[in-house]
Amino acid sequence: MEKLLFEKSRSGRKGYTLPNLEVQISIDEDILPEKFIRKSPAELPEVSENEVARHFLRLSHLNYCIEQGLYPLGSCTMKYNPKINEVTASLSGFRDLHPSTREDFVQGALELMYNLGECLKEISGFTGVTLQPAAGSQGEFTGISMIRAYHEARKDYKRTKILIPDAAHGTNPASAAIAGFEIVELRSNENGRVDLDDLRRKVNDEVAGFMLTNPNTVGIFEKEIKEIEQLVHGCGGLMYMDGANLNALLGIVRPGDLGFDCMHINLHKTFSTPHGGGGPGSGPVCVNDKLIPFLPVPQIVKENDKFRLIYDIETSIGKLHTFFGNFGMFVRAYTYIRMHGAEGLRSISENAIINANYIRALIKDNYKLPYKEFGMHEFVISADYQKEFGVNAKDIAKRLLDYGFHAPTIYFPLIVHECMLIEPTETETKENLEEFANVMNIIAQEAKENPELVRNAPTTTPVKRIDDALAARKLNVKWS
Repeated sequence: MEKLLFEKSRSGRKGYTLPNLEVQISIDEDILPEKFIRKSPAELPEVSENEVARHFLRLSHLNYCIEQGLYPLGSCTMKYNPKINEVTASLSGFRDLHPSTREDFVQGALELMYNLGECLKEISGFTGVTLQPAAGSQGEFTGISMIRAYHEARKDYKRTKILIPDAAHGTNPASAAIAGFEIVELRSNENGRVDLDDLRRKVNDEVAGFMLTNPNTVGIFEKEIKEIEQLVHGCGGLMYMDGANLNALLGIVRPGDLGFDCMHINLHKTFSTPHGGGGPGSGPVCVNDKLIPFLPVPQIVKENDKFRLIYDIETSIGKLHTFFGNFGMFVRAYTYIRMHGAEGLRSISENAIINANYIRALIKDNYKLPYKEFGMHEFVISADYQKEFGVNAKDIAKRLLDYGFHAPTIYFPLIVHECMLIEPTETETKENLEEFANVMNIIAQEAKENPELVRNAPTTTPVKRIDDALAARKLNVKWS
């Protein structure tokens, strides 16, 4: 490939000219200032198209994905995304819509969003829904903002506190604080559940609400949920459910039936739309009758077989997202729900629970189990046994990379020392689960017999052990 030559044309524009081709690419200096224009030719390698294609293909193979292997990433539900979801989301009638198009011309899109909302209400056991929030964290902020509006509408201004368990996702206290509330932390008991005695001490007429993940972040179902609900409602507060772990409940139990007043649903987790790596999210919020008046606008309504967007709702908390939310996520989630149906959704949760507990049973002799009972769709182990040999949870996670597995979540929840949170999801086969468990057991043995090997992992990856904290604070992606 011949190097690009530079010349200045008579028009005063800088240009790039290929010597053997009559091609001139002009750059208007008003658009690209002089200081950004090369003074000498770029030193580009002289390679063929075939070599370029092979180079980037090799790079793509270094990027781990669900099609390559198991994602045991507890708390994130990194499940397989059926390709039919992408087919429907790519249909031109959906893909090419402009968000400013008149309602009359987007009836199909509005119908899909309306139907998705109806499905989510049925699945969750609530009576109202908004699809607008663009992530689970924004869904949390939406729900807490509605709880605030509910109390303010009742002129109950003394309710300034939100109760949150010490095992909660970090977005819970962040969302509540941004919404203007004071955070009151609740202890977990020795079984990994909410400490009811601590809750009894902290419920009072200043409590606006209680944020709870169920199953909680250690993968255990809060079986005292009805007593929790009675305590919170008894003091005048509302119940908010973090729906990050809804993958364990589909078709089995509905949060609205448990006494929750609202919850967010991660479409990009439970309903299989790609996320991670900066991908788009979606966090619809479902509510009961108490909070319907405060739902964000616009609301989608069906009148005489026609769908409309309603903005004029006086008590609404307003708008949360440009236009109506991440529409592509709605198409994917609706496809997923309709493809599975009610029985299929239940089997998703049942298989997720079975898979998690199968791995737990296979590795329980080599890792510390902080809690005795079986969990739901995910479970926690501790690397405390391995600490005796100078190996920690991070070392084990790094060693997994050498065996071709993505690492699980580590050091969360914070209430478990040297925590590893494992969630295989429902899409893995028995053979895959056994292979992962076998590798975990091998690493436990390595920690005893050759701890230095584990501490120095990974050894087979292109990039070896790095300073994670420094890399996060001083990001450098420049080639040198």
